[in-house]
Amino acid sequence: MSVMVQQPVYSDEIHILASALYAWCAEHNIKATSQAGLSAASKAIDLFHAGFHSHDVLLSALHGNDLH
Repeated sequence: MSVMVQQPVYSDEIHILASALYAWCAEHNIKATSQAGLSAASKAIDLFHAGFHSHDVLLSALHGNDLH
């Protein structure tokens, strides 16, 4: 069995994640607490861990995924 260990996320990184997520949700008229918003949050975290570390790059990556 393989266990994937995630790196810790720090407050400035949380700000980047949250701001990109809220921007994406606002553009799509979706509440962040809805199922679609939670799916986008999960994808944003995955993208962040994959190397998308700035607001603009992360938001662009979210746009590149069919999330809604």
